[in-house]
Amino acid sequence: MATAGKVIKCKAAVAWEPNKPVVIEEIEVAPPQENEVRIKIVATSVCHSDLYHLFESMHPEGFPTVLGHEGAGIVESVGSGVTEFQPGDKVIPLFLCQCRQCRFCKSPRTNQCEAAWTRIRQEIMASVESRFTCRGKRVLQFMGTSTFSEYTVINQIAVTKIDPAAPLDKVCLLGCGICTGYGAAVNTAKVEPGSTCAVFGLGAVGLAAVMGCKDAGAKRIIAVDINSEKAEKAKAFGATDFVNPKDHNKPINQVLVEMTNGGVDYSLECVGKVEVMRTALESCMEAWGVSVIVGWTDMHDIAIRPGHLICGRTWKGSMFGGFKSKDGVAQMVKAYMDKKLMVDEFITHNMTLDQINNAIDLMKDCKWYIPTNLSTKKFPIGYLISNFIYFFIPQHSDCNECFSAITQLSSMMAS
Repeated sequence: MATAGKVIKCKAAVAWEPNKPVVIEEIEVAPPQENEVRIKIVATSVCHSDLYHLFESMHPEGFPTVLGHEGAGIVESVGSGVTEFQPGDKVIPLFLCQCRQCRFCKSPRTNQCEAAWTRIRQEIMASVESRFTCRGKRVLQFMGTSTFSEYTVINQIAVTKIDPAAPLDKVCLLGCGICTGYGAAVNTAKVEPGSTCAVFGLGAVGLAAVMGCKDAGAKRIIAVDINSEKAEKAKAFGATDFVNPKDHNKPINQVLVEMTNGGVDYSLECVGKVEVMRTALESCMEAWGVSVIVGWTDMHDIAIRPGHLICGRTWKGSMFGGFKSKDGVAQMVKAYMDKKLMVDEFITHNMTLDQINNAIDLMKDCKWYIPTNLSTKKFPIGYLISNFIYFFIPQHSDCNECFSAITQLSSMMAS
């Protein structure tokens, strides 16, 4: 391409400081270096983890940054040493890398990668390296991906090639939320046929967990959320029961224990609140229940009495649904293309890039469930979309953790 080897100037949503609106800026994106690929982002999602960094953890060293880690795009150019990708490939960036060479990647016991522990500074949720500058300043790349930019540069171990026929405005959701929830059920909890499950929090992650429990053969799936308007949506993804804690005058774990003659076999916490994590554990069958922490937070400790575990419960965590990222995402895209996985059903809204702060306000105000379509322009098959369009999906269960947004962008270009 004509841009290969050159600095590209493009639009991006820059978070200059914590707890402030993001700003649409023109940034400079450097050419890819050794083992890196530069990607033209076609679609991306706003996940609650982006807002967690912006409004909750607010680490002072984590700004300025370009947020975004659920995306999909097309390779524009590659650096030296890259053999897996070439310009024109459809890809999904990965916040969790897979080098395939380290002891973690070679082990079936984990989906972690040793390279991830050195590439990303977890406390600031950004990569050590950055190829972004704006107004003469270095701008961080959130989780090493920064998909809220028309172009981004990522190490090849954090990118996966996907089916060239896959619609990027749909499969970008597989870059985080859907894989996280679905995999927590099938890979981490290892839900068994005929079992009883409870899923706490009915955002995108929780709904994907419900879907995973159903696909694993669970006989009863109890969806738990403080918003009763989510009941029908949960049932569409496979829930058999819905429980709103506000409808009961006793702790919800007691309600579930009574409903299931001693507790559920599996519980999945998809909210990111330490209080809910404990409740999910206490909802499990004391003798053999498995509870999985799926929702992300790193701000508070969890307190639990040893007796809640000694009798036989298992308490475990799940990062990215236990999927080895490069392999797992490609497999999930294939499942979607084979019509074995629901993805389109998560989408409820679309907005333009200039409205990104409005989108964030909708997330904070828990408005994800209101059907909205602010863009009616249609594009011919074989062309990329010329401006950002946001499609919102529910992300977490409370008003601060409600939905994700898909963004489509890029100049009109024949495929």
